Amino acid sequence: MVQIRIPSDTVSSAGRAAHDAGIAALLGGNLYGRIALHPALSEVGEKSERGKVMNRAWRRYGWINSAALLAVVGGWAGARVNEARPRDLSRRERALATGKDAAVAAVAVTGIATAITGIRFSRTAPEGAVPLEDGNTPAPETPDRAARLKRRVNRLSTANAVAELALVGINAALGQANFRRPPARRLLRRRY
Repeated sequence: MVQIRIPSDTVSSAGRAAHDAGIAALLGGNLYGRIALHPALSEVGEKSERGKVMNRAWRRYGWINSAALLAVVGGWAGARVNEARPRDLSRRERALATGKDAAVAAVAVTGIATAITGIRFSRTAPEGAVPLEDGNTPAPETPDRAARLKRRVNRLSTANAVAELALVGINAALGQANFRRPPARRLLRRRY
């Protein structure tokens, strides 16, 4: 039997690429929904049709969000077990890695909570046809339960966007800290 060996740098690079692409997909989808899709829905003539279109769009994007979240969490978990072990990091990198642990957890928790609440919201009307003023605002005729769920989705989505932006910032700081400590100094495990 032939055994194929993949260099660990290749595996790490693939994990990092998936992690970064996951962050981009999550943040990009969140911003697109807030800035483009949701406001544009006010142009749809019938209020219940607005809810139907919005819920259908988010259902379609849901598999991308799910895969992206798995890539973010899986990519960072793999890095923490290998090259981002505390003993291999400088004091500054350890602090940033701990911050990244918290940001990844916040992205995961708020992302999953948003998805679950969004699914619950979409099921308050057949085919997701909840009456809406736009993608963010329940219409006056929206049933109370649906309106509460929509407001909760909005709050969770905002928290998710904040967590995603924090993760992007920490990622950049961690990359810069790593860049400033080249491999030769890493071998010496010099702490500064």
